[in-house]
Amino acid sequence: MKSRIPALLGALLLASTAAVTAEAQTSQMHLGPRISYHFDAEVIGLGAQFSVPMGQHLEFYPSFDVFLVDAGSAADLNVDLKLRISEASFRWLYLGGGLNVARRSVGAFEDTRAGLNRFAGIESLRGRVHPFGELRLVANDNTTVRAAFGLNLTLHAH
Repeated sequence: MKSRIPALLGALLLASTAAVTAEAQTSQMHLGPRISYHFDAEVIGLGAQFSVPMGQHLEFYPSFDVFLVDAGSAADLNVDLKLRISEASFRWLYLGGGLNVARRSVGAFEDTRAGLNRFAGIESLRGRVHPFGELRLVANDNTTVRAAFGLNLTLHAH
């Protein structure tokens, strides 16, 4: 799994290059699929995110990931606020944070933990379908790092 880290970092760099020419679409709702990587557990996850504008640069941003573990199950639910940087040359950059709920289950063992998370990401805002990449720091009982890459599909004007 450690050999996948350079590929994930390369994809993040490629997405940031494409996002430099972004045009703001923060008045629109978005929904899309995502692929994530949990660095500590060395597992890949599949999920989705949804964003709803709340203000000119602020969005309600829930997301979830189901991790592909060898035994049992693992899933995360995030309820976040995303702040888009308003500076014209950085509109492709966003920051945020919120609540994380992580659930793990292996055999008879089940564990659910709530904690906080912070994230930074890049997103091209051109067109109806645009790529994004983000790095997330999750603090439950311990601190972990996750990366997510995916597409956002523009739904309609808010």
